[in-house]
Amino acid sequence: MLFKVQRSFRPMSATLRGLHQSALDIIQCPDSEDSVTDSFGQFIQGVQPHHLTHTLLHRSKRMVLDSIGVGLLGSTTHVFQLALQHCQHMYAPNEVSSVYGRGGTRLSPTLAAFVNGVATHSMDFDDTWHPATHPSGAVLPALLAISDMLPNNRKPSGRDFLLAFNVGIEVQGRLMRFSNEAQNIPKRFHPPTVVGTLGSAAACARLLSLERSQCSHALAIAASLSGAPMANAATQSKPLHIGNASRLGLEAALLSSIGLEASPRVLDDTAGVAGFSAFYEDYAPQPLTSPEQAGLRFLLEDQDMGFKRFPAHLGMHWVADAAASVHKLLLGELGSQGMGQGSQVVGQVQDILLRVPHSKYINRPFPESEHQARHSFQFNACSALLDGEVTVLSFSQEALQRPDLLALLGRVRVEHPHDNPANFDRMYGEVQVTLVGGDVLKGRCDTFYGHWRNPLTNESLRKKFRSNAGAVLPREKVEGLIEAVEGLDRLEDCSPLLALLH
Repeated sequence: MLFKVQRSFRPMSATLRGLHQSALDIIQCPDSEDSVTDSFGQFIQGVQPHHLTHTLLHRSKRMVLDSIGVGLLGSTTHVFQLALQHCQHMYAPNEVSSVYGRGGTRLSPTLAAFVNGVATHSMDFDDTWHPATHPSGAVLPALLAISDMLPNNRKPSGRDFLLAFNVGIEVQGRLMRFSNEAQNIPKRFHPPTVVGTLGSAAACARLLSLERSQCSHALAIAASLSGAPMANAATQSKPLHIGNASRLGLEAALLSSIGLEASPRVLDDTAGVAGFSAFYEDYAPQPLTSPEQAGLRFLLEDQDMGFKRFPAHLGMHWVADAAASVHKLLLGELGSQGMGQGSQVVGQVQDILLRVPHSKYINRPFPESEHQARHSFQFNACSALLDGEVTVLSFSQEALQRPDLLALLGRVRVEHPHDNPANFDRMYGEVQVTLVGGDVLKGRCDTFYGHWRNPLTNESLRKKFRSNAGAVLPREKVEGLIEAVEGLDRLEDCSPLLALLH
């Protein structure tokens, strides 16, 4: 096990014959310090705890708390069990790093990062940023695994832990802002498998105190371990995307720490040789501000995070809130008080029209599994019409097969207005229900509660955490975790946090 970061120097050797001239240029100028890639390495290595403002600390601690909670709840899912079983049966035992909710189970650091990442995204309950990605799940499991790996006399302080976490988030945000394509709901690559892997590598490189060049190499190595297609959205394999991002980013940092090198210009826009531009065709990178210069500002200070109130794709929250407002109107039409009026609702509804963005992978008229239901405008709208809300239990197999729900799904039509882009910062959800008697009820949501423009209060976030973590841990540990995370920047080392995760 690697407990000490090693430096390694070796002469560069390469067979130049037959290489494209652009590739030759990269090989012959590996030490350029004016490249975008080097600026990222300089940022990762040079940023210091004093750069963490009050806003950064507040927002990042909320992210850590939420991510741990959804990871603990995710450790109860079938896909997590499959991932854990695979790691336990296919790899030699290496009991170093803890697993969410499993007191007697430890794995190697990279495998612990993998299974905890899978748990985090297993229900699609983790945070979402703009441009669209799930930033915390790719970074936090890897940092927890490293912290477990380090000996007791070298555990990171809570502030150092938060610094590394913020570095991983910042790298993801910066990379996505270099592309206009990345601003919208993805079509080709799942963003956490691209920027998340590099974010994990950056965070781990920072926590391991790698040198500037090693930080750049860690990013370049991670780029070779990145990318997964959107075709696996709404399947059991989608949670593997987050698990792999966390694991492979950690592996990239560890490989760099022992001397493995990669392209020194992987983040640059080099004609003829695709680096990060392989993932985003309109990629136009800019160097990061040096930590030594005045004016350094993290993106999280200006762009807050989105936290989900129920476990589904973020786009579902707009239609669910719009449909919930129609549910209230329906109860008024029916003269009903309270919930549980499913059959009465179905009997009154003739037609349901959803006005939502055009995004093929979340347009699923008749979902057949919980994973498809989490990515279905139709399912979430109809669930909210019936029940007035969408919850964790809405995606149980019993809930999916409700006759009332299936009846409503058969009455749904979808329109994609031109003024409703597939963009989490600009989209809206509209639900229009035509009743049997001809009356029309409408609901619209422009900004749901939990969106970065309307963030969850601290009390709402704690309530979500208590519900999620309480499914796995006893009450005293749940409350202990809240206290540990909210005071993380004041901990001399993060051992108290690590001890409460299982």
